[in-house]
Amino acid sequence: MAIPLALIVVITVAGLESPSDVHLSPLLVIAPALAASFAGPGRTAIVGAVAVGAQALVAVLNGGLGTANHLWQFIALVILSIVVVFFCYLKDRRGRELSRMRVVAETAQRTLLRPPPEQVGPLRVAWLYLTADADTQIGGDLFAVVRSGRGGSRILIGDVRGKGLPAIGEASMVLGAFRQGARNCETLDGLVKSMQASVNAEIEEAADTEQDPGEHFVTALVLDLPDASEHGTMISCGHPPPLVLRDGSVDVVHPSVPAPPLGVVGRDDSELQSDGFAFAVGDTLLLYTDGVIEARSPRGVFYPLEERAVTFPSVGPDELLRRLIQDLTAHTGGRLADDVAVLAVKRLPG
Repeated sequence: MAIPLALIVVITVAGLESPSDVHLSPLLVIAPALAASFAGPGRTAIVGAVAVGAQALVAVLNGGLGTANHLWQFIALVILSIVVVFFCYLKDRRGRELSRMRVVAETAQRTLLRPPPEQVGPLRVAWLYLTADADTQIGGDLFAVVRSGRGGSRILIGDVRGKGLPAIGEASMVLGAFRQGARNCETLDGLVKSMQASVNAEIEEAADTEQDPGEHFVTALVLDLPDASEHGTMISCGHPPPLVLRDGSVDVVHPSVPAPPLGVVGRDDSELQSDGFAFAVGDTLLLYTDGVIEARSPRGVFYPLEERAVTFPSVGPDELLRRLIQDLTAHTGGRLADDVAVLAVKRLPG
């Protein structure tokens, strides 16, 4: 606030000291315009009132307000100050609306995704979620970690075709189907069959066909990680394969027979194939959506996740994701074309 007030003093003194044919007092409008950039309408109005008072002082000392020149300068400054205060009010109201929208978006994200705690059984978990749309906090990527009640944890990571707000309905439907089935289904293929049936039946109703017309489906990777075993099991429904980081090496866990994405009818459920993989104490499981591996550099080069993951030091899940996002941001120049979700899960001693 000292800056616009100091400007008023400087312009007023300069106006009084300048020759009679030089009129500097119209520059007083700079003060309320500058105040509007960082202050609210109330303080901007105060600065405007001080500027109008300074204009009146200059007019009185330089010939009086009765002269046409000073009168029109005074009227113009009053009108411009009112206009500046009005637009400052609109800016302030818009800022409050955006703040409320961000709070709602963050609440919706936490309600829908229910981010997992830092430790689930013998698993240390960290997560990262970035949206391609800077104005939203949630999109079509999804993940969940659920205790199965059978001495283990079940994990889901998925990606709705599409991004941003239109994909939220489908993401919510898939997460609901997973959370219900993860606790009730005895086997992993039973869980995925349950999810397939639910999604196939409800995806057209949940999808936002007005904003996002066309085919709707969800890629998904579902994993079962028993507490007492150093092996895990997974079923991939058209989702990118997970990585297992151990001792400076990276293993890509490719599915032997990938299932079609959820919501796509084209293969009998009986053909679901689960795949086992080693997941020992100290190993870190890296799950991600295609927004990571399809992120392009300014030259159009895809992000080489497997190559870059080998260079990451053996650190905890939180530090791993911090290094990953720094590297991904540097690769893309800070611009994401798709939503990004990443889960890092490290097995701790039992």
